[in-house]
Amino acid sequence: MHRSELPSPVAQRLAQGTVIPAHPLALDATYKLDERRQRALTRYYVDAGAGGLAVGVHTTQFAIRQVGLYEPVLSLAAQAAAAWTERPLVMIAGLAGPTESAVAEARTAVRLGYHAGLLSLSALREASEDELVEHCRALAGEIPLIGFYLQPSVGGRVLGASFWKRFAEIDNVVAIKTAPFNRYRTLDVIRGVVAAGAADRIALYTGNDDHIVLDLALPFDVRHEGRTHRIRFKGGLLGHWSVWTKGAVSLFSQVEAAVASGVLDEDLLALDARVTDCNAAFFDVANDFAGCIAGCHEVLRRQGLLEGIWCLDPTEALGTGQAAEIDRVLAEHADLSDDAFVAGNLSRWLA
Repeated sequence: MHRSELPSPVAQRLAQGTVIPAHPLALDATYKLDERRQRALTRYYVDAGAGGLAVGVHTTQFAIRQVGLYEPVLSLAAQAAAAWTERPLVMIAGLAGPTESAVAEARTAVRLGYHAGLLSLSALREASEDELVEHCRALAGEIPLIGFYLQPSVGGRVLGASFWKRFAEIDNVVAIKTAPFNRYRTLDVIRGVVAAGAADRIALYTGNDDHIVLDLALPFDVRHEGRTHRIRFKGGLLGHWSVWTKGAVSLFSQVEAAVASGVLDEDLLALDARVTDCNAAFFDVANDFAGCIAGCHEVLRRQGLLEGIWCLDPTEALGTGQAAEIDRVLAEHADLSDDAFVAGNLSRWLA
């Protein structure tokens, strides 16, 4: 599928920018897929106002591939979203592994109605830049691609501006999720897109969960061949937005309105620190992100959306002191949460 084949409302939403949560995986106490709660999560994100869903990505747990859950989880999300709303959603499928298996995933995603593939390069940690680019081209022959700069601390690899230029030159690339949690490496992505002359075609989405508000609010000036190019992130595709999603949609709308007016007041900019403080607890920064998935599960469990925080790896759990940190941010930043919204709709989503 080529990007020119995308439904116009979907292509416009992706290009203009929106809130895209990275969909978690709901398991029961026997570590099996809990379809009822998995469906409830999808309904929650739709009703919260998300413009799309990313499924089969890091927050969904890459290990779904080893236990035969990749297609069932993608299918369930697509069906649940379509049955719950007629609003156009950008459906994004995670793609991972060596070329042959990633291509198979891309074909599955297209068959299930997904619009783009978020491409993780974690499995090619030792590949050369040429090999990486050939891998990306092979995937772009199957589905519109979204690049993914996954931070090295959770399995990604360092990718310089040269790679991002060559990636951005691939015609069927529609967006890049920039998530190295590093300002220098974030600039490498932007420089690469500008050097490729692709800034008008490729929408940049922040995945920097440690810097969400400022990524969305502030412009980036990049110099290339004697010209200054002003670039902005269009939206966010974030594991952090798998929780408190209604609040995230509200915050995104605030930032959009402020950018459109040209007035970025201090109160809005200062929210960056508060959102980052929450993220530090949810993502278990104190333990080098060991509990980043379990932490998001814990917030959803406390709201009643998940029954437990079980992950496919039974040893994956909250980090030392993480529960206390979550207690703290839930109390200190309660105005950023969407607890009341969830409480008012939970029984309907679980029905």
